[in-house]
Amino acid sequence: MTDTTKQGTPRVPPKRADAHRNQLTLLDAAAALFVTSGVEVPVREIAAKAGVGVGTVYRHFPTRAELIIAVYRHQVEACAEAGPALLASHTSPYTAFGDWIQLFMDFLTTKHGLAAAMQSDAAGFQILHSYLIDRLLPVCTTLLDAAVESGEIRPDIDAYELMRGVGNLCIGAESDPRYNARRVVALLIAGLRQL
Repeated sequence: MTDTTKQGTPRVPPKRADAHRNQLTLLDAAAALFVTSGVEVPVREIAAKAGVGVGTVYRHFPTRAELIIAVYRHQVEACAEAGPALLASHTSPYTAFGDWIQLFMDFLTTKHGLAAAMQSDAAGFQILHSYLIDRLLPVCTTLLDAAVESGEIRPDIDAYELMRGVGNLCIGAESDPRYNARRVVALLIAGLRQL
């Protein structure tokens, strides 16, 4: 007999704690491998890094597209949550902002792979892009405002333009061994300093 709500719809049981932990571990493992090896990394490598069986990966994410989208959302949330945590744990808002930009760059590597993987679903990718802007633009703005208020960076920086600029500097970095996007972005962030 199926458990139902008052409206007669089946009630979905909550995920067990261990299943939720497995899913988060899988998302973290996949995100790390997407950064180093691209979104086409074999599922068996993701499972091995997460310390689970391949079947567990497919139980949580039946298709690669579902896994990639889940990693994308997971990384956006991690990046959004990291902003306030970095600001609280650093004495310098500028340093907190620089550390956050590094996390944002890790995310962008996955995002660019996702864009390539979702070429046939432009509408779906646009929804995810809007989700990114809605979640991360306020975080970037807060970090920039704190660094401006502390006198560490110049006051004329727009968070959206900066995020777009960092994103553009990351394009193609994974396919050109002579191009170090982290170094170039570090130069950009250094250029924000108040003289």
